[in-house]
Amino acid sequence: MTIPQFIQLHQHDAAAVAQELLQGLSAPQAYTSPKYLYDALGSRLFEAITELPEYDLTRTEAQLMCLHSADMAQHLPKGACWVDLGAGNCEKAGRLLGPMQAARYVAVDISVDFVRQALGHLQHQHPGLPMVGLGTDFSGGLDLPEALALDPAQPRVLFYPGSSIGNFTPVQALGFLQSLHRACGTAMGSGLLIGVDLLKDPVELAAAYDDALGVTAAFDLNLLLHINRLAGSDFAVRDWRHLSRFNAAQSRVEMHLQARHVVTVRWPGGLRQFAADETIHTENACKWTVPDFAALLHAAGFAKTHAWTDPAQRFAVFWAQS
Repeated sequence: MTIPQFIQLHQHDAAAVAQELLQGLSAPQAYTSPKYLYDALGSRLFEAITELPEYDLTRTEAQLMCLHSADMAQHLPKGACWVDLGAGNCEKAGRLLGPMQAARYVAVDISVDFVRQALGHLQHQHPGLPMVGLGTDFSGGLDLPEALALDPAQPRVLFYPGSSIGNFTPVQALGFLQSLHRACGTAMGSGLLIGVDLLKDPVELAAAYDDALGVTAAFDLNLLLHINRLAGSDFAVRDWRHLSRFNAAQSRVEMHLQARHVVTVRWPGGLRQFAADETIHTENACKWTVPDFAALLHAAGFAKTHAWTDPAQRFAVFWAQS
């Protein structure tokens, strides 16, 4: 049986992380990157969110992949190197590697420790498939290292499911997709398989990001505890409430943490006083139409696109050939 390889590029820089967080918290509209929502507890809370009746994105995507897998196999290249972005437990890609006849699998996450166990299990299911775990932060764009020793003649399938592209503003998304287009390489047939959450009724969106059980609120509020550990701040969860709202002009759901009253937050070398009802912007979830996202892919350099949707047009998976 082939043994997975592991390459760790990203190195945690505590000072740089604290500086990034404090810069955002000190901005006129305080903000944080959504990647800081996903500490160990935050990741488990997000898994719980995907089970909620109000949040059907993950279930819809899985049903869509199953429903259209045969047609997808007709569009995607055989014998490709699959590059799974934000691989996590590798389950989504794991269901496709066999039917799509992948020849190599690269699981990309910020830490190889996140994917080590999952790759071990996946290797048992595909004993002859070469696998690599790559630890890198691709939130600012993807740059595949020479250490992967990718074959330039082998087609690549970059796999980015789950609608994480919605965390980017349209301008940011364009730059990110341009980096993915470059990472596809020059082999004929290469491309990007990406999940996109579609625009739907604002009432449904509001419920999906502020569920009745309060799991999404706990997910958002847990960010404060993570910031305390990373930046040495003294946020108290009881001083804040979760707030989500649909920004129709930007076609996005925004998540915020809102101060319940005047709050002073301190950290080494500084502080900030938040007025009552002032917010920290923690996440965007941009929603797209199929034509608008296809146009974005073309603007990023992709030549051809094909989209599959569920019967209710709630979610889409795009194949964008480079």
